[in-house]
Amino acid sequence: MTAEFKKLTEIVNTLMGENGCPWDKVQTRESLKPYLVEEAYETLEALDGNNPEEIKEELGDLLYQILFHAKISENKKEFNITDVIESISNKMVHRHPHVFKKENLKTPDEVATQWEEIKIKEKGKVGRKSVLDGIPSHLPSLLRSQKLQKKAASHGFDWDKISSVFDKLDEEIAEFKEAVLSRKEEDMAEELGDILFVLVNIAKFNKIDAEEALRNTNNKFITRFQHIEVEVTKRGKTLKETPLEELEQYWQDAKGNKSPS
Repeated sequence: MTAEFKKLTEIVNTLMGENGCPWDKVQTRESLKPYLVEEAYETLEALDGNNPEEIKEELGDLLYQILFHAKISENKKEFNITDVIESISNKMVHRHPHVFKKENLKTPDEVATQWEEIKIKEKGKVGRKSVLDGIPSHLPSLLRSQKLQKKAASHGFDWDKISSVFDKLDEEIAEFKEAVLSRKEEDMAEELGDILFVLVNIAKFNKIDAEEALRNTNNKFITRFQHIEVEVTKRGKTLKETPLEELEQYWQDAKGNKSPS
């Protein structure tokens, strides 16, 4: 254990000790859940921004949450941070026999296939009933859809060619249109979900991370919309006072097209 890591664990011990912080001492696994999720998303945002200082800070915040949870478990006499480190070390060695046992795997796809096979053997020990077991239900729906479809495909449940997936997309869009025209709200929600599910499959076929793709598009939308806000403000207007045609001009400007006069 490095001096820096030991210092951080001692800080956690102090804050959660008898004479520590009144807030830290009363935290539980349940109370800390929102902070763990928040720090994970803040880390993603820092990675998107590609700012090393921000990434360093957010990784530190995320690490602290892990230490916080480990200390709670230590207080319960279940395990400590050393056990956590030992567990993940053993797992990584076991799941990389092509590195540590010099097995011959040459491509990332071969590694991914082996990884899943090893996981299935490991998880079989705890009595899972489905190959889909183990995908967290609290994941964002788009990310969970990706993992469900990828897991099913790894066991042979998938289309053979991308054209079949596009045919399925056309079918789902037609069903959604029918639901919209008939004003059946429950059917609309269901059919829209089916469309999104097929789009995730199209992303999988093309090795695109759908969650990452949508996050990038969200960020792009924010940048372009903020450009519109700046242009509108320059002219002493509000968004609602500005005609849609003019807003569209600013949007095109943000995309790199010719700026309106």
